[in-house]
Amino acid sequence: MLKRQNPSTPERSRDLAADGGALSMSHNDSRSFFNLSQLVLSAGQIKPSPALKHSKITYFEVEIVDVQSKKQICIVDKVPPASTILDVKHKFHKACPQWYPSRVGLQLERNGPFLKDSTSIQSLAVSSIITLYFTDLGQQVGWTTFFLTEYTGPLLIYLLFYIRLSTIYDQVESRKNFRHPVVHLACFCHCLHYIRHLLETLFVHKFSEGHTPLKNMIKGCAFYWGFTSWIAYYINHPRYTPPSFGHKQVSYAALAFLMCEAGNHFINVALAHQTNSGNRTCFPSPTYNPFTWLFLLVSCPNYTYEAGSWISFTVMTQTLPVGIFAFLMVIQMSLWAQKKHKLYLKRFYPEVRRKAAMIPIIF
Repeated sequence: MLKRQNPSTPERSRDLAADGGALSMSHNDSRSFFNLSQLVLSAGQIKPSPALKHSKITYFEVEIVDVQSKKQICIVDKVPPASTILDVKHKFHKACPQWYPSRVGLQLERNGPFLKDSTSIQSLAVSSIITLYFTDLGQQVGWTTFFLTEYTGPLLIYLLFYIRLSTIYDQVESRKNFRHPVVHLACFCHCLHYIRHLLETLFVHKFSEGHTPLKNMIKGCAFYWGFTSWIAYYINHPRYTPPSFGHKQVSYAALAFLMCEAGNHFINVALAHQTNSGNRTCFPSPTYNPFTWLFLLVSCPNYTYEAGSWISFTVMTQTLPVGIFAFLMVIQMSLWAQKKHKLYLKRFYPEVRRKAAMIPIIF
């Protein structure tokens, strides 16, 4: 019968040492791997090489299609993601010199709105190719030119009637008749109104869009210049009769006119200050200036003061042409006020919801 041999003590100790050494080495390897992993994680992402980073830059291709014929006009290639619609218009002008950037209208859809010049190309991209529909907006003029032309005409036209040119009135009749003081006061108020508009156009107003169609300026000039000629002809006529209630009617109406002019100016300054400061997160609030307190009642107080100016001028002069002009101005400004009021409701609902658009009584 064979006996099972037990290993000797030295051999057994060598085996245990070998097993223990293997176990300790395995434990040390796993610990070293863990420490290496922690080091990599704490170091952050491994930065790519400059060549790899440069290879990831994407350029877009913008296809310009005529909105009517649906035919391709050109392709603007290599458009960086940070480019805007205005940059695309300039590149389009280089490819097609007959289309100036100011008269180019671009749409994402055929029946969609025109894209603003500040719109980013990357915000429109679904793929590397972007299709935009082109519309010729016609000859354009800047907003500053638009308002300067529109307001300079009435100022000069009224003065021509005020000096009573011989080609307008009978010279003999003009010398015989005495001018009532309201004629001089009306000339002062009328000139003050348009001088204020001109100065605000140059130094106060900040226009969001750069251009407007030339036909709009022609229509605006025809309206203002035509009515100014009609108004000035009647007020400065040698046979003009003063208002029915005399000096009191003229004085109170002139005072109301001056107050409305001052209020209109301070409202425009307040709106311009809000735009310049970049704080468009809240609706303009009234200040210590009493003329700005109208913000508590209406969302467009500048139109309220403008309408008040022409109504006061109508009472002061008591002429039919001024009354018709004031009536049309009130209608037009009420439409503008309603349109702005709807925009204000979307942006400043809690602050504007209890206000009227232009007339404080109507909520």
